[in-house]
Amino acid sequence: MRLTPITLGGLTIDNNAFLAPLAGYTNYAFRRLCKGYGAGLCYTEMVSAKGLKYGSENTEELLYTNAEEGLCAAQIFGSDPDIMRAACEHDKLAPFPIVDINMGCPVPKIYKNGEGSALLENPALAEKIVKECVKSGKIITVKFRIGINGNHLIAKEFAKRMEGAGANLITIHGRTKDKIYAGEVNFEQIAEAKNAVNIPVIANGGVFSNEDAETLLTQTGADGVMVARASLFNPQIFCELTGKEGEGKRAMFEKQLKWTRQVCDERFTTVFMRKMAAFYVKGERGAAGFKERLFKAQTPDEIWEIVQEIWQE
Repeated sequence: MRLTPITLGGLTIDNNAFLAPLAGYTNYAFRRLCKGYGAGLCYTEMVSAKGLKYGSENTEELLYTNAEEGLCAAQIFGSDPDIMRAACEHDKLAPFPIVDINMGCPVPKIYKNGEGSALLENPALAEKIVKECVKSGKIITVKFRIGINGNHLIAKEFAKRMEGAGANLITIHGRTKDKIYAGEVNFEQIAEAKNAVNIPVIANGGVFSNEDAETLLTQTGADGVMVARASLFNPQIFCELTGKEGEGKRAMFEKQLKWTRQVCDERFTTVFMRKMAAFYVKGERGAAGFKERLFKAQTPDEIWEIVQEIWQE
């Protein structure tokens, strides 16, 4: 794909291939892995603004980062403008100069609370949230979908509102809320939004290869792409997008396991790395048998022993 730097406020992001915030997956170790393979910017898992306000231990764990990771953006969700601003100003977000506001999550619990994609139906409130968050001094970005359903597509108008409220960048998932993560990406909606604003627009949806990324950029005119599910099966997709040299799966897994163990307890590391190994073996000979063994593993060391059998490079 065509690589270009993205400038936001006083920051320059190395390239325009971004890693999406993925609930349950984009923790410190996974972000660091993708960043090493070329991702220009990575996002934390989405964090509850209320959770920050009330000192949720789990919320704070989601925001772990350090200097080894480099530049990273935090993503928050909520529907109260004052609480959202307070979250941006919270000391736990101090290491993150960029804060992304989630206005696209389709999960029923989030939607019913008036958060995530529900804000697409309340653009006035969405504007208030962005305006308040901008007052924090953070670089504010917004990720949203093209609408709730196909009967009311709002990407262009919503993009203009977000820009007017002070957002520095927007990411548009080219599907409606009711499609969740399935179906064709609506290039036209993203293109209309891109042509309506003067801030960078990142296109999200359906990127599983360099060819997909090039198609998305060509069809939408967007300034960059955001990779989501494809990264779970292959973090080295960022090598493909950026031309960085890749490595074997065993070496990749060893890094991720090491970095996860550095910051997480044994139980979390075991459960999380079992899931990741299952993603990485998909499509390989004997994958079903390896998955069965992986999910019986009770320690990180047991997982590593199985992984060494799978990838003997």
